[in-house]
Amino acid sequence: MSQALPSDPILVFDIETVADVDAARRIYPQLAELNDADALSALTAIRTQEAGHDFMRLPLQRIVCISALYIKDGKLSIFSLTADKLSEQEMLAKFFRAFNDTKTLPQLISWNGSGFDIPVLIYRAMQYDLSAPWLFEEGERIKNMRFDNYVNRFHTRHLDLMDRFSQYGASRREAMDIVASLYGLPGKTDIDGSMVGALVDHDDWQTLSIYCESNVMNTWLIYLRWLRLTGQLSSQDFEAWQQQSLDYLATYIQVDNVPRHKAFIADWSSAPKL
Repeated sequence: MSQALPSDPILVFDIETVADVDAARRIYPQLAELNDADALSALTAIRTQEAGHDFMRLPLQRIVCISALYIKDGKLSIFSLTADKLSEQEMLAKFFRAFNDTKTLPQLISWNGSGFDIPVLIYRAMQYDLSAPWLFEEGERIKNMRFDNYVNRFHTRHLDLMDRFSQYGASRREAMDIVASLYGLPGKTDIDGSMVGALVDHDDWQTLSIYCESNVMNTWLIYLRWLRLTGQLSSQDFEAWQQQSLDYLATYIQVDNVPRHKAFIADWSSAPKL
């Protein structure tokens, strides 16, 4: 088994979203009488006029997938919560369970989680009867979280690798695909974020969840390099954790007896070795 990591447990996560047309109708009355397809087209035009691009405001991002890698006691486990099986409220509630017990609060790892994922979780969760007090605790109830919480930008209980690598915005923030590819990791493959809406429209939840899980795995493997850089993991143990991650993916079999992340494994294995 690989050397113990500096934190236990660890939760690496990513979300996928689509435009929430129903919510948009409450903000833009001109959409009220349009069908969903026409309302989405009109909303996209409105957003492009507002901002010069069609990336929706964060409150109008409806969550359709949450994927996470959970590492505890040296073991890896990846899972996805998807909108074909769960409502958005149910997905959020299940994800928030990771923060229910103050004795097992995870180290949270993301790529642009502070800039996108966490704000979207906040906006969406506040529409429902949900609570995740320890995720947003700043030391009022638990004193040792005053200087070690998920909320403060310069704390590391939530480590947003994109934000940290840019020195908290002092330099340009880079896309995960660029960074992963630099390190010989798969990065993005045939799917990217712009295709999520089409995957949902075609009920292709397997492709969507595999894509989201791939983002999580890229983030995890970049995090291992960060631990090595910062002296929290030796080179030998870095290599051991990489191999353990590869072995885990190889044994993560779907019902058709094919490794779920076959493409990820192939891309990783064929990438130039550093």
